[in-house]
Amino acid sequence: MTRRSFESVAVGQALTEYRKVVTREDIAAYAEASLDRNPLHLDDEAARARGFDGIIGHGMFTMAHVATCLTEWAGDPGAITHIKAAFRAAVVPGDEMVAGGSVTALDPKTRRAKLEIWVTVDRGGSEEQAVRRSTAEVQLA
Repeated sequence: MTRRSFESVAVGQALTEYRKVVTREDIAAYAEASLDRNPLHLDDEAARARGFDGIIGHGMFTMAHVATCLTEWAGDPGAITHIKAAFRAAVVPGDEMVAGGSVTALDPKTRRAKLEIWVTVDRGGSEEQAVRRSTAEVQLA
């Protein structure tokens, strides 16, 4: 991958949105990879006992979606220097996660971009913000 150049970026520029429909298998695979096998993420009955309609994705599963969006935009996973996220809604199987953001500031001295980032989910035509008021910083070439 080629790291995005500082000169190719402007304040207000939008990141290309990254979309994924969440499946039960995705959540189970994340549980195995992360060793976080909390029943909330794997067992519908356990999730219902906690007030959900069924299993929910891990917060860091959602964060991985954000990181993929940032990596695709930046051109190099090593370019991401900082991510701060506020999780606002659970992600469930069948949700379409859409990650995106925009450039909020550029520092020519350090060649870094500051970004506002977010994740929305579409629930039957209604958009809900799973991640909002969140930021990232990317080292540009």
